[in-house]
Amino acid sequence: MHLQDLLTDIHGSLPEQAIATATRHIADILALAIEHGPGHKALIVADSGCGLTLALSEAYRRCLPDAQYVDFEQVSPDEIHAIFETMAPSDLVVLVQTTSFRLDAYRVRVELFKRGLKVIEHLHLSRLTQQEALIYIDSLAYDPAYFRGVGRALKDKIDRAQSAVVDSGEGARLVFASPLESAKLNIGDYSGMTNVGGQFPIGEVFTEAQDLEAVSGRVRIFVFGDTSFLVNKPAKPITLIVAQGRVVDVEDSTPEFDQVLANIRAVEGEVWLRELGFGLNRAFSAERTVCDIGTYERMCGIHLSLGAKHGVYSKPQLKRKDSRFHVDVFAVTETVLLDDEVVYRDGAWIA
Repeated sequence: MHLQDLLTDIHGSLPEQAIATATRHIADILALAIEHGPGHKALIVADSGCGLTLALSEAYRRCLPDAQYVDFEQVSPDEIHAIFETMAPSDLVVLVQTTSFRLDAYRVRVELFKRGLKVIEHLHLSRLTQQEALIYIDSLAYDPAYFRGVGRALKDKIDRAQSAVVDSGEGARLVFASPLESAKLNIGDYSGMTNVGGQFPIGEVFTEAQDLEAVSGRVRIFVFGDTSFLVNKPAKPITLIVAQGRVVDVEDSTPEFDQVLANIRAVEGEVWLRELGFGLNRAFSAERTVCDIGTYERMCGIHLSLGAKHGVYSKPQLKRKDSRFHVDVFAVTETVLLDDEVVYRDGAWIA
């Protein structure tokens, strides 16, 4: 069966124009972010479970005509491992997944990074509708001047800041009365990093309060990740009341969000607020959403995490083995201040 026939059969047809757009964006990612050169091999591992998976696979094959292509559904895990063994450090592996590939107890990307390979990973593509697939393709556009310029400027300001405020309007202000942890970047610049690549789309700077208990106030959220890891957008924003770094009450909640909180409390006893994420990807907004929460996390604006789990930063009062939950929630954001400087206003970063 030809590619276009498959694209029509599975989750609706993606037009040639969309594949051509994906090809342009992926060419930029390969050249500007991953810096994949002709001296290194490339391997594409993909399945054929949905139209977006097929479209991205075709785009990668156009950009990497000499790459080896493996259909994950037709090859055994042992055969795939054997191919990995033939690759040298700085070679490239592209994973295009309808759901999520697992070859053993660990995520494939973790194993590949241990081998020194560059990795581009797309996963859970079947969660997206046909219209969301087009938004996803838009989100792959790589503008290094924007991502690196804004991202580095935000990191510099975050690392110097002694406090931060997220203003959600209607009197809701979430105050971080503490210096912030050294910010981490996901901006397509891997210089000085051990691993090159990761999950795409990209576009994020994240941190958290050095003193979690110095976070308090109110924040209105318009989207949260539900128990199925999908975007849940209530009819009215939900207000979280935060005291000493914990969510102590909510207003205008929904049964679905109550269940998220109940699940966290049942295991962890209380609901910590941890991550302060600065999303940079302009393809996603409050109006332009996709249903996969891991993809939408890059949305241009502020996201926070609920639950004690945040593996990047250690906190003395939270033991990693007891931390189970990291639930992304997205704040209605009118302004963001680092110290007294406004760095976000009118839906855009001004760092």
